[in-house]
Amino acid sequence: MGPWLFIAAAVAPAAAQEPAPPVEAAPDEAGRGVIAYPPAFFADSRPTSAYDMVLRVPGFTFDKGVAVRGLAGSGGNVLIDGQPPVAKNDGLDEILKRIPAGSVERIELIRGGAPGIDMEGRTILANVVRKQTAGFHGAFSPSLIAAYNGLVLPGVRFEGQWRWPGGRAAEFSQVLGTGILTNTEYGDGPRIRYNADGSVRLASKIGTESWGTRINTTAAYETPLFGGQAHVNGALIINPGTVELYDHYRSRSGLEYEFDDNRKKQLELGGRFSRPLGGGVDLETTAFQQFSHLQTDVHFEAPGLARDFALDRKSTESTGRVELRARGLPGLTIEAGVEGAFNHLDSETELNVNGVAIAVPAANVTVEELRGEGFARATWRPAPTLTLEAGARQEASRVTSDGDVALRKSLHFLKPRAALTWSPDAKSQLRVRVEREVGQLNFDDFVASPNVASTGTVVAGNPDLTPQQAWVYEAAYERRFWDGGAALITVRHYDITDTVDRGPARDATGAIIRDPVTGQAAADRPDNIGKGTKREVQASVTLPLDRLGVRSGQLKLQSTWRDTKVTDPITGQKREISGQHPVDWEAHYSQDLPDWNATWGVDVIGQYRERYFRLSEVETKKYSTWVVVYGEIKPRPDTSVRLELNGVTMRDARRIREVYIGPRSLGRLDYVDERDLEFKGSVTLRLRKTFG
Repeated sequence: MGPWLFIAAAVAPAAAQEPAPPVEAAPDEAGRGVIAYPPAFFADSRPTSAYDMVLRVPGFTFDKGVAVRGLAGSGGNVLIDGQPPVAKNDGLDEILKRIPAGSVERIELIRGGAPGIDMEGRTILANVVRKQTAGFHGAFSPSLIAAYNGLVLPGVRFEGQWRWPGGRAAEFSQVLGTGILTNTEYGDGPRIRYNADGSVRLASKIGTESWGTRINTTAAYETPLFGGQAHVNGALIINPGTVELYDHYRSRSGLEYEFDDNRKKQLELGGRFSRPLGGGVDLETTAFQQFSHLQTDVHFEAPGLARDFALDRKSTESTGRVELRARGLPGLTIEAGVEGAFNHLDSETELNVNGVAIAVPAANVTVEELRGEGFARATWRPAPTLTLEAGARQEASRVTSDGDVALRKSLHFLKPRAALTWSPDAKSQLRVRVEREVGQLNFDDFVASPNVASTGTVVAGNPDLTPQQAWVYEAAYERRFWDGGAALITVRHYDITDTVDRGPARDATGAIIRDPVTGQAAADRPDNIGKGTKREVQASVTLPLDRLGVRSGQLKLQSTWRDTKVTDPITGQKREISGQHPVDWEAHYSQDLPDWNATWGVDVIGQYRERYFRLSEVETKKYSTWVVVYGEIKPRPDTSVRLELNGVTMRDARRIREVYIGPRSLGRLDYVDERDLEFKGSVTLRLRKTFG
């Protein structure tokens, strides 16, 4: 980090002002760990949106969440006016970018829990509280991305927010661009295939080309209704894209060619209605509907070989939720409600090898899930320094599948949760949590994978999955220091049952599908492979650098260490769980230059590794460190110009495939295929003009 600090100190203007310290919440809020950061705290960085402000909150790391079915647990770690957005495909980061910084009244950091706030298993959340001032805010933002391969990718964003007296508001956004082109997994580089004895079987040189289109249209409207407040929103997202890969042999004549064509359309509609019922009781209802259509075609050619894979997948989700919130005794809030969801998947898959149709398990299926959940929780503050949250969810679901796999199954899960927050003084906080987490079934696991076209490995689907469950034990200690400094360490332990990983494919009777010649297992699929464990240690620090001589500078560091264990269903030996990163780390340095109306910084995403264990293959992916250097200047209050250098250190994306003859348990290694593609980065120039 030394060079960063040296450079920052060198360019800092002499008259830079120190940032304003955070303003503590009102007395009744301070005891429950809510810290309010007003716009003055972010003034020197001249943020353009709520997203910019959230990234600067001390002791907070933004997480936009994951796409899961249902409303519970689907959001990230940022609320808007105390509520999670009723959206999924419209990312949380995009929603925050559409909220102008000038319309933000404050950013609240909720640590440990607060009455009326569903922490969704988290111990820390940010809440963007918007001003209720009437008026119009808009922005027009054209951009250009110049990729290392010479492509110039234009894009444009328009957004507008209207607010009228009486609680009515509307917003609209349109994004057109080709930004998905710069996928750092697709670059140029060598590939070498080694025999089991280490000799070279094949050497080649890979070149890739990729392009895509991003069309996002979003709108929202809210208004008083029936004595309460109603909010509706919608999004239409169209993301077609293709990848071409040319693999030229060097050790002999020949060429491998792959063409991936993906066409994805998503439509979502969401709504929320809330109103007080009297007597300290509030009602809130939420509804969500989405439609998704994915068409994937993968063509692969090699000397004497041609594979074609086609996937046509349509899915819908309908979800509704009703919740009551009551404020009874002083310091006590009780919440209860129900949620119901219906999900439908219709998937058709085809695989042809040299013009001959090949059967793939669970290739063509129709899956439906009907799920209901009742929940109740209470948040109690028996003392100003102590907050206790406890509750439980009872989930019941029925999954049916027709087509290649016919099944009917019912599932029931109880999900209790308890969390305790203790603040011994104004600077320290200790948080502990015990919870039974139940994962959601991933519809992507129900159908065959397009990887079969390029790797030749049959990756079957499996609708007969049980959600992964885990008892989670968590303890976190946070210490605030200086003005805006924070350090946090969190330790978690997971006792996992029904671990979702990969196991041998089975037929309708549950028997392993075997090769008719060798008698060995013929394919693998997503499966429940038994009990497992996961341990995590996460540490983060936000360090204001004024006291170290770097004016208006801030350094944020975060690292997570993981250790996972599960019994491999193929070898019977202990191994890590597929797809888990042993170590993640990142660093973010930023410095405000108020005399120049500018901000600059460096974002570093550390190298990481992920590994997947399949029937006759172990695939390892390694990604090198990714560095972004950026600068933003505001020549006028309503105009900003941002320049980003993405991938200053370039990025190596290595894929190592250890391929065996038959199941891995036989130990007959066939070859090791190593592919090392380097993405050499891009430059982004973005202009933003605001109105209102």
